Amino acid sequence: MDATSAAGDLHPYWPRDLLIPTYVANDRSMSEILTFLFSVSGVFLLVTWMITSRKVATGRLGTWRRLAVCWFAVCGFIHGVIEGWFSLYYDIIPGDQSFLSQLWKEYSKGDSRYVIADNFTVCMESVTAWLWGPFSFWAVFAFLTNKPYRFVLQLIISLGQLYGAVLYFFTEHRDGYSHSELGHPIYFWFYFVFMNVLWIVIPLLLIVDSWKQLSAAQADTDNTKSAKSKRN
Repeated sequence: MDATSAAGDLHPYWPRDLLIPTYVANDRSMSEILTFLFSVSGVFLLVTWMITSRKVATGRLGTWRRLAVCWFAVCGFIHGVIEGWFSLYYDIIPGDQSFLSQLWKEYSKGDSRYVIADNFTVCMESVTAWLWGPFSFWAVFAFLTNKPYRFVLQLIISLGQLYGAVLYFFTEHRDGYSHSELGHPIYFWFYFVFMNVLWIVIPLLLIVDSWKQLSAAQADTDNTKSAKSKRN
């Protein structure tokens, strides 16, 4: 059952007594919104996959590395465009009918903090949009052009994403999961859990990868310095 906003309009968010004075119901369906999100993400992934098939300075990228670059391309879109929209228009989203505002109103069925301009979500999404968005595109460029700092970028971005995702879940845990219908197969498990746990699992893998790559590079530098000192 829908709850009523202060303006008298029905809203689908939790907790049920949540007041959203400016709320206007979406006129776009869930299927339209999700089709847009996954279609555009798919285009970014496909185009990046095709681009990474070309040779770089050190030869062709392996499958794992190509997938990592595709991940950063999709992150650039989601962080820079989707979350960038929220960071700019969070205060008008409940009553706005722009497509991206409707996307956020749909997602808010899994986490209503986004329709009440919760301080944590505004701050976290703003940092994500304006740091990890551009940095993700920078990482794509760095891997395609074989920049020596590419794994440093990967480590910085992944640490930032992991930290934000952990705080995202932990703050809601401390609130008793009160901003979603706990256990709902779409709104809780798909929107809230699945679509966010990706930013824990994948960054963790990339952090381990960066650790290995940077450690190997440092070991090689140390060995080179040791060999030079022995010759001297």
